[in-house]
Amino acid sequence: MRTPTVVPAAGLPERVTIYEVGPRDGLQNEKALVPTEVKAAFIERLLDAGLPIVEATSFVHPKWVPQLADAADLMTRLGAQGQDLPVLVPNDRGLDRALELGCRHIAIFGSATETFAQKNLNRSLDEQFAMFEPTVTRARAAGLDVRAYVSMCFGDPWEGGVPVEQVVSVGKRLFDLGASQLSLGDTIGVGTAGHVTALLDAFVAAGMGTDQLAMHFHDTYGQALTNTYAALQAGITTFDASAGGLGGCPYAKSATGNLATEDLVWMLTGLGIEHGVDLEKVVATSAWMAGQLGRPSPSAVVRALATA
Repeated sequence: MRTPTVVPAAGLPERVTIYEVGPRDGLQNEKALVPTEVKAAFIERLLDAGLPIVEATSFVHPKWVPQLADAADLMTRLGAQGQDLPVLVPNDRGLDRALELGCRHIAIFGSATETFAQKNLNRSLDEQFAMFEPTVTRARAAGLDVRAYVSMCFGDPWEGGVPVEQVVSVGKRLFDLGASQLSLGDTIGVGTAGHVTALLDAFVAAGMGTDQLAMHFHDTYGQALTNTYAALQAGITTFDASAGGLGGCPYAKSATGNLATEDLVWMLTGLGIEHGVDLEKVVATSAWMAGQLGRPSPSAVVRALATA
């Protein structure tokens, strides 16, 4: 079988948006530098597969993420279509580069914990907001859409469990800077379904709508799809995913691959939930990228279909 039997479940959304992060989050932790032309082809293939949003790169300093040092070259190579693709910007200097290239969608990346804020941003938990505020204000004034990520929402490798109320407080503060969407990240993949439900209930109780929230799961402990189902039950309709399950975090060694786009598409298709993605094209793209990287894809669906 190359498609699942469709058996809809009651109470789930009719349609889901897949926010593809493979080219940025998926490749950022690769030690061997991926050629710019390969990254561009990867993005173009993902767009051709019907993925509505593909996050292209990050304008972070090359010292911190050498893999993305070619961000400007990549966006130039992508031309006009690249201007509609989201890019991550860490600060005002990153925003300057995005504006110079005509980017229309940016993302900021905050932390729910003190330790990760220090390691990832070189700022305290509170200082991160002062760093992001002028960036978001300038971006909004220039007409850009802003997405906010908050990492370590379900656990931190240095601090352990993270209180739900702390995640909600940080997440709302980031969102209220002027973001249109807040993506909640299980950066080290330790979340479970009940935890997902509790966290989303807390955000809704704090006044945020499920249409303002997205989920970003990692599959470190094999819980990404289970957690996705719990989020679907809560009404979430945007999910971050990475083609082939690529990804990790340069600052958290226990953060393994993201939820694989193909695994998510297989589940959504089986549930009768519209997503607009051509599974065969994404599988072919991930198998191709696995060849470029010289190792098998972590995605179960890619492994099953690419060899079938």
